[in-house]
Amino acid sequence: MIALDTNVLARAIAAELDADSATRAQQHDARALLTSGVDLFVPVTVVQELEWVLRSVYAMLPADIADLFDDLLAVENITVDRAVAVAQANDGYRRGLDFSDALHLALANVCESLATFDTGFVKKSRRLGLRPAVTAPLG
Repeated sequence: MIALDTNVLARAIAAELDADSATRAQQHDARALLTSGVDLFVPVTVVQELEWVLRSVYAMLPADIADLFDDLLAVENITVDRAVAVAQANDGYRRGLDFSDALHLALANVCESLATFDTGFVKKSRRLGLRPAVTAPLG
C-alpha cells in the first residue's frame, strides 16, 4: 500500500491549463498512480489539507469538492483514513459547515461536546442539529 500526500492528489485533480512541463509531468505521474490499481492510502490529514488546497489555491467550489470526496471514498483501491468521519464531515460540508470544522466534529463523536470560540460554527451546528453539541467554552 502506498500513502498519498496532498500534492499528489491535487496534481491528479486540479486542471492547470497553463502548467509548465514539470507540472504536466507530475499530473501525468499522479494520474497514472491513481489509476494503476495499486492499493493507496489517504491519511485524514491529507483529506483536510486537500479541501483547503482545492478551495483556496484552485478556487474549486465546495459542492464540487464534496462530490470529489464522495468519489474518493468510493474508489475500491483507495483506503481513506477515518472514512466514516470523512463521510460525516463531507455531509456537514454540504450542509454549510467549514470542512475542517465538520471534520473536527466528526472526529469528536465520542465526546459530549466540542468547545470553540467560533460563534458561526456554534450557530450552524445547532441549526443543523449536529452531535456532539458545539458550544462556547465555559468561562
